[in-house]
Amino acid sequence: MQKDRFSEWFVPKFGPRNFRLCCGILFLPYTGMVVSFAAWGSFANNFSVERLVAICVLYFLALGVSAHCLDAIGSKSKPWGILSRKKIWAASLVSLAVAFVIGLYYAFLDSPLLFPIGIAETLLLFGYNLELFEGKLHNNIVFVISWGILPVFAGAAIQTDTISLQALTLSSIAGLLSYILIRTSQNYKRLRSTSANRSDISKNEIILKLISTAVIVTTISYFVSRYA
Repeated sequence: MQKDRFSEWFVPKFGPRNFRLCCGILFLPYTGMVVSFAAWGSFANNFSVERLVAICVLYFLALGVSAHCLDAIGSKSKPWGILSRKKIWAASLVSLAVAFVIGLYYAFLDSPLLFPIGIAETLLLFGYNLELFEGKLHNNIVFVISWGILPVFAGAAIQTDTISLQALTLSSIAGLLSYILIRTSQNYKRLRSTSANRSDISKNEIILKLISTAVIVTTISYFVSRYA
C-alpha cells in the first residue's frame, strides 16, 4: 500500500529529504517531456536558439514548477506530506511571474500569438491543478491540451508567430504521447495504492520511463544534430 510518493521511480534515492522532496514535486521526467514538446514547436521552423531557450525556460517554470506546486496544494491525499502552503504558493507564483515576463516580452516584441496560448495555459494550469470549477477541468483532455498540444504551439509561435502544418503534426504526436502517459500514470498510481502484483506495477513504470526518456533523448539528439 502506497503511503507517500517518496519511493517513486523519479524521486532520487540519495540526498537529504528536502532535496528528494523538491525533485519529486517537480516530476522532472514529465517536466522534461513538456519542455521537449515546447522545443518541438521551435524545431518545426528555422529557429533562433535564444527563443528556443526562452520557451523551454518558460515551460519549465510555468508547468514544471508552478503547476506542480499548485498540484501539491490541490491534492487531497497529500502524498508529499504536510507542506507550508505559503512557501508552495510563493514558489508557484514567483515561477509563474517569471514565465509571464518571458512570454510577454516576446508576445509584445513580435509574437502576439503567445497571448491566447498563454491565457489558455494559465486558465488550464489553475483549473486543472487546483481542481477549480468543481473539478471540471481536471481531466485527461485538459491534460493533453495543456501538457502536450499547447507547448508545441507556443514553441512555434515564439519563433515565427505562426502554427505551421509541421507544428500541427508534432502537436498531434505530443498530444498522443501525453494521453498515453496520463492513462499509464493513472493505472500505475491505482496499482501502487492497492496490493497489486509487483510485476503489473513494474510494467506501467517501464512504460512511463520509456516514454519520458525517449522524448527527452530524441529532443536533445535532434538539437545536437542540427549543430553537429
